[in-house]
This record gives sequence, C-alpha cells and structure tokens, in this order.
Amino acid sequence: MPLLALEFPPITHLVEWPDFFAAGEWYALNKIGLLCLLSMAFTLTIFFVAGRKAALVPTGVQNVAEASVDFVREGIVLQTMGEEGLHRKWVMPLLTSLFWFILFANIFEIIPGIQMPATARMAIPALLALLVWVIFNGVGIANQGLGGYLKSSLFPPGVPKALYILVTPIELISTFVVRPFSLAVRLFANLLAGHILLVTFAVLATALFEASVVLKAVTVLPFVMLVFLTGFEILVSFLQAYIFTILAAVYIGGAMHPEH
Repeated sequence: MPLLALEFPPITHLVEWPDFFAAGEWYALNKIGLLCLLSMAFTLTIFFVAGRKAALVPTGVQNVAEASVDFVREGIVLQTMGEEGLHRKWVMPLLTSLFWFILFANIFEIIPGIQMPATARMAIPALLALLVWVIFNGVGIANQGLGGYLKSSLFPPGVPKALYILVTPIELISTFVVRPFSLAVRLFANLLAGHILLVTFAVLATALFEASVVLKAVTVLPFVMLVFLTGFEILVSFLQAYIFTILAAVYIGGAMHPEH
C-alpha cells in the first residue's frame, strides 16, 4: 500500500454546485446563489443597524459602517473623482455597497462549513462588471451626450488625425470590451486560485494526518502553510474588493467629463 494516498476533488466539485431549490425551469438556487443573497443581506444589515441606532460617539456596528464610509470617501471617491464625486448623491451608496458586497462574497472562502467564495464563479464577477459597464457608459452619455461621449472615448485629444485609424479601434476595444472583461477576470481568477490553494493544502494536511506514524510527524508543515494561506486570503479578499471598487470609480469618474 502507498504511504500516502492523495485524493484531490475534481475541479468541477470545487466550482460547480448542484441546485438545492428549484421553482420551475427559470429559477433555481444553489450554494453560490445563497452566498450572494447572504452577502447582500449582510451589507444591508450593517447600514440598517448603524443608521437605526446612530450615536454621537460610534461603537460596534456603527463604528464599522462609518469607518467604511470614510474609507470609500477618502480612499476611493476623492482619489478618483475629486469633490464632484461627493456631490453626486448616488456615488457613495453605490461604491460602498459594491465594496461590502464583494468583500462578503470573497470572505466566505475562509468561513468553516462554507469555504467557497461566491466570486470564484465567473457569473458573479461578470454580472458585477456588466453593472459597472452599464453605469459608467450611462454616466458618460448623460453628461456628454451620445455623440460627445463616443467622440471623447474613441478620438482622444492630442493625437494626430492620421493616427486615429490605429488609435480609435484600440480605444474602442479598451473602453468597451477590455474594461469589463478585466474587471471580471481579475476578481474571478484571484479568488478561484486562492480557493484551489486552500483546498490543496487542506487535502494534503488531512492525508498526512491519516497516513503512517512516520508521515504524521510532517503534518505540521502543510497545516502551518494552510493557516498562513488562510490569513493571506483574508488580505486578498479585502484587496480585491478594494481594487474592483476603485477601478469602478475610475471608470465612472472618467466618463463624467471628456478628456482635454
């Protein structure tokens, strides 16, 4: 018999989840859908509880909510849109909600009994990226008009007219295709990679622990690595939520006014 038998789950077992509730042909709910609903519920709960019992000196949930609002205001909106971003009443609620939703969807990766980030399914990052795409294009058209927005996006000023034959197709693909695609893939790939790493070291630690006495002695090595990666994935969860949100703010801010 081999000293160590490793049985890694197939990749489909890591990223595909059967439906546990279905209502006809058009609606079904699986683990990923449930995690998204929980992420939305947790996001709403934080601000509902914080706003319901607002105090002059914030504590508990109110402190967390206010700290996150300050973080989004100072670290995202003012850095990408300036004061004008704060004057748009929908910007702060949108970006703060987006940040918290993605953070909760990511952090499920390290929660015992769940251990699956909702954003490791491409459909979730793709839907969020599509939402951002619709918003920044809508903002551009609303502020510049359809013709003005297309002109500023496809014909950047300062470029010799002869080069537009090369620059315009690049700008078209970059603005309207690459932006949402890169937003979605970046979030999806980072969370899926982290999920696979955690599964790998969890399986290795379990297999070593259940093996012979000789191999039990080295169980500590993959276990320590698993603990380290778990802490690292907490950082990744926060960082990817921040990156997605600040890029969304950059795209929205850029669409507000044409380049000069």
